[in-house]
Amino acid sequence: MSDYQALAEFRYQIRKFLHFSEHAVAAAGLERGQYQLMLAIKGIPEGVRPRIRELANRMQIQHHSAVELVNRLESGGFVRRDRAQDDRREVLLVLTPKGERVLAELALHHHEELRSAAPGLVAALRRVMQGGKERDGSRRRFRGTSPASGESKIQRGGRARASVWQRSLRE
Repeated sequence: MSDYQALAEFRYQIRKFLHFSEHAVAAAGLERGQYQLMLAIKGIPEGVRPRIRELANRMQIQHHSAVELVNRLESGGFVRRDRAQDDRREVLLVLTPKGERVLAELALHHHEELRSAAPGLVAALRRVMQGGKERDGSRRRFRGTSPASGESKIQRGGRARASVWQRSLRE
């Protein structure tokens, strides 16, 4: 299997899971971003406060986009804004009981789907991770890399690299 086939297969396996997720989320009456925001609130690391800025960062979206998602979730009764106890100027996001129920149900379905999809995802990831190497273990250069550094144009432009990854995740 070529490196490109391995990457394509991995991408296909991810896309199959995302397709399932989109349908499950829609069946629950939510948009994909709303589910992701609810999951980000519930799964925020300890010590990180669930403020819009942090959640926007974790979702890799603009602040104003996160505000819109929160507004729609709040109007649907899934989240609420609370003032922080230690600094009343700070607004924290909290799932409502309705939001907790819907998220728990969606998480259950996502876990079940991941259990069934895991063999294909893991196998595809292994093929990707094994690819790109020569027999001596050195990294193979792909077309478009600089002979001097072995880096591609995307790797040299860190910001461009991030935007390419973000764009590919939205596709």
